[in-house]
Amino acid sequence: MTSTEPSSPPTGRHPATATSAGAAGSDFIRELVRADIEQGTFGGRVCTRFPPEPNGYLHIGHAKAICLDFGIAQEFGGVCNLRFDDTNPLTEDEEFVDGIIADLAWLGFTSEGPPLYASDYFEQLHQWAEHLIGQGLAYVDDQDGDAISAGRGGFGQAGVDSPFRSRTVEENLELFRGMRSGAFADGARVLRAKIDMQHENMQMRDPVMYRIRRSHHFRTGDAWVIYPTYDWAHGQSDAIEGVTHSLCTLEFDSHRQLYDWYLSHVPVPGDVPRQTEFARLELTHTVTSKRKLAQLVADGAVDGWDDPRLPTLRGLRKRGYPASAIREFCAFIGAARTNSRHAIELLESFVRTELNRTAIRRMAVLRPLRLVITNWPDDADGRPVVELREAVNNPENDADGVRQVPFSRVLYIERDDFMEDPPSQFFRLSPGREVRLRAAYFVTCTEVVKDADGEVVEVRCTYDPATAGGSAPDGRKVKATMHWVSADHALDATVALYDRLFSAEVPGEATGDPLDDLNPTARELLTGCKLEPAAGDTAPGTVVQFERLGYFARDIETPTLWHRTVGLRDEWANIQKRLPKR
Repeated sequence: MTSTEPSSPPTGRHPATATSAGAAGSDFIRELVRADIEQGTFGGRVCTRFPPEPNGYLHIGHAKAICLDFGIAQEFGGVCNLRFDDTNPLTEDEEFVDGIIADLAWLGFTSEGPPLYASDYFEQLHQWAEHLIGQGLAYVDDQDGDAISAGRGGFGQAGVDSPFRSRTVEENLELFRGMRSGAFADGARVLRAKIDMQHENMQMRDPVMYRIRRSHHFRTGDAWVIYPTYDWAHGQSDAIEGVTHSLCTLEFDSHRQLYDWYLSHVPVPGDVPRQTEFARLELTHTVTSKRKLAQLVADGAVDGWDDPRLPTLRGLRKRGYPASAIREFCAFIGAARTNSRHAIELLESFVRTELNRTAIRRMAVLRPLRLVITNWPDDADGRPVVELREAVNNPENDADGVRQVPFSRVLYIERDDFMEDPPSQFFRLSPGREVRLRAAYFVTCTEVVKDADGEVVEVRCTYDPATAGGSAPDGRKVKATMHWVSADHALDATVALYDRLFSAEVPGEATGDPLDDLNPTARELLTGCKLEPAAGDTAPGTVVQFERLGYFARDIETPTLWHRTVGLRDEWANIQKRLPKR
């Protein structure tokens, strides 16, 4: 069980960056690597690897591992290999390989050479398996999966030797070669390591090394009908590649003894890699199980692996998360020895900090209400005058300059910015009240127009021409500034608003199944939204700040669709205020 991690970054811009994290801070893995270099372990070399299985797309949890694997290699002058552990042809596909490479590049990392594959080592792995058989350290078992599982026993329950454990070396070699040649049916036999069926570590109770599986492999085709298990292929692939530091998440700590056992019993040609475990990244209201994510996609609960509600890297990219913010977040949380669950609001705070600095400002109205300025002048042809009002593109960066926003008689404002009978703490527009329109004038509501059902469909106002500079010459003040869009110049758009995909802070904690906590209202699509003309110049995939509303990313494929990336309100800061001081 993980705990929720309340630690917070300092106020202001987060200090952690992808390039400075290693130099600015430290963690136990970096200290280990630093010590190895000083002691000449591995000849001073540093070689890490990022080894995804190509059976799905990368998610936010992978981002932490990527930043660690590639970051440590960069910081210590080493190399990080991208290796696909493609040992299960039933679930793996070239589509996922291409997607992982693309997502990795988007996050800011590329391998120095072409991608590597565990399937490249199938022949070597097979030779080493025969070596173990020849040493009397592996045997062919005819039991099915259920019998093997039952025979392994459990914690506090002794294992039972397979009735086939005493086969001779010659018999095992003959049967194993028959497995490779296709002489037996799928599931008829497996190859198991002969270690210790009474071992306190369940991973050491004669683990399976090979299964018969007649399935087309996306790289090796039909050349193989037996495939190595992950545990057998993983450490040996590291050794073949010259990996020095095999960094894994904590769920593999019980596998380390097996990892070392295999490496100590095969003729590794060089240095023996060392496995070190660190805490995986867990977020509140988030599920990172690839099996569960795949189920959401297959069930149609989301629109695909790039759905912005998902924690996949392509989903976060579509939603507008900057890759730099993800890297900075991963650098900030660092590598720990124990699991914890970070508040998703902490990640969002990094996104918000980055976008506040970089995102251009635009005005948009998501739930439009007509506002008519009754004393607005006409031109010589009797048409409403159109003024161009100057608005700052980004108050955080003077270099972004200003833009011209058309302003005329008929505008759109947010429906929530008007109340006919407001409470005492409502300071926006209401009958008789004066407010400021951003980058424009003071206006006062003089009339309300309703439809047959009594719903307000239009508010009418007068404007004060003397307030063009944003203030009144007589010194009077207003308590609210509202955004707006000129009706005659507005662009139509659809905006997707997002809530948590899972309503529970720890999905599945109550029932055991995270999907029981799926939020059916995690997305709200608003049609008929109105945007200022300059928003149309936004490149697909770019994030802008809709003033007073939040940060929104223009969809990569559908230009009229915008995704809310994150709101303006710093929810993490509010959470921190509620936490006890430490």
